[in-house]
Amino acid sequence: MWVSSHHGTLMFFVRSHSAPGRSVTINVLGMSTSASAHPSPAPTADGGTVTDRLVESNRSYAADFADPGMDARPVLRVAVVACMDARLDLHAALGLQLGDCHTIRNAGGVVTDDVIRSLTISQRALGTRSVVLVHHTGCGLESLTEDFRHELEQEVGQRPAWAVESFRDVEQDVRQSMQRVRTSPFLPHTDDVRGFVFDVKTGLLREIHPAS
Repeated sequence: MWVSSHHGTLMFFVRSHSAPGRSVTINVLGMSTSASAHPSPAPTADGGTVTDRLVESNRSYAADFADPGMDARPVLRVAVVACMDARLDLHAALGLQLGDCHTIRNAGGVVTDDVIRSLTISQRALGTRSVVLVHHTGCGLESLTEDFRHELEQEVGQRPAWAVESFRDVEQDVRQSMQRVRTSPFLPHTDDVRGFVFDVKTGLLREIHPAS
């Protein structure tokens, strides 16, 4: 995930699927954490918004779309938890096709209560058995602190209930995420939980082993 807290601005990146099993990366949504007025979305060359462009792309996609005939159960019975960073093309990096896995993404790829919620549904209702956790080098959460929440409180008058979940050591955060999955009482399948750091410069995964 690329995040900038310079001048109180956090940048989020979004993915959009253009064809089964493939993905393209688009950006960008911004959220200001300063007290300044929020700017309007930047128009595209033809005067529309980025969302207008996405909707138009969907019309082209739907014109050639064919029902793949799948149900909601992933073929490989695996759930992948990863950062929302726009540089991570998980399907391509892991050799996955449409229907192979459940993909759960958030800022940092950290295992929060909501990730446990999704994994619980994935395992108990939809048959997954394995969990793969993917952090990455150069994550923006390494440059944030809990002060981000205080800045939000000053701007909007209410402190968010969620934690930033920032970290300084990506490998240790992967270990913590693995531990949170393995110790959750809601997950019946915790024998195959593995964690990795994706190198955004080389495209390689580096496996992180749990603390002994």
